[in-house]
Amino acid sequence: MQYGMIIDVDRCVGCHACVIACKAEWEVPAQYNRNWVHRLGPDLTTTGMAATYYPGLCNHCKAPSCVPVCPAEKVSATFKDKKSGKTVTMDIAATWKDPFNGTVQVDRERCIGCGACRDACPYGARYVDESLKDDGSLGKVDKCTYCMPRVAEGLEPACVQTCLARARIFGDLDDPKSDVAQYVKRGAVGLTSKAVQIGPNGMYFGSKKGDMELLMKAAPQELPKVSLRRSLLTQMSLTAKNQVKDIGLLGLAGALLVKSLQDDEK
Repeated sequence: MQYGMIIDVDRCVGCHACVIACKAEWEVPAQYNRNWVHRLGPDLTTTGMAATYYPGLCNHCKAPSCVPVCPAEKVSATFKDKKSGKTVTMDIAATWKDPFNGTVQVDRERCIGCGACRDACPYGARYVDESLKDDGSLGKVDKCTYCMPRVAEGLEPACVQTCLARARIFGDLDDPKSDVAQYVKRGAVGLTSKAVQIGPNGMYFGSKKGDMELLMKAAPQELPKVSLRRSLLTQMSLTAKNQVKDIGLLGLAGALLVKSLQDDEK
């Protein structure tokens, strides 16, 4: 199984209902977004002037660039397929790709807020909420989860349920009879480029060549470079600050590490 989402740009009217529904469902702070709707154009294409909308969200990629860069300490986790009963045990960091449904998920409890996964995503689909920082993190990362808690209860993702134009279609891409698989057969494609080929499972369909040209221009043109030094410094500074808190005074080492992290961010 591989869950995926199709955006039918022929149907999208740019109403932003999907964005609001997501914020309401997951209490996303006003300054952040798990999904978005951008207007593209009017602009000149090979078929003349065109304008369309780009509804975006986490693509739950086949080879997600966000997963391998997570520096959080790995733990052993067992996943179970509800249909077959098969289990898989593997070591995961604070973000991982589910072995059975193909979604990319986040354990916010173990997230250290370093921003490595956010920086690694070429689609800009993650954010770090710094207001949630605590003794173990500089904030908590968040993103679209395809509303797995809702899906587990037999419901559609909030954005899909709310879309008045039914421009969002969710389902199993590996099921040839599913609506999403049928869209792929009709030509739905992910936003990729020569340098970015990580298998997005969020795809777009449009019957107008000009609209699709605009969408493909919005595809990321390079994979971001992630500073492993920044992630390491985050871990070290958090450890130092916790040690400082335990002894009740500000140590020179902790102060230097925090300053180094701040300089690295600049």
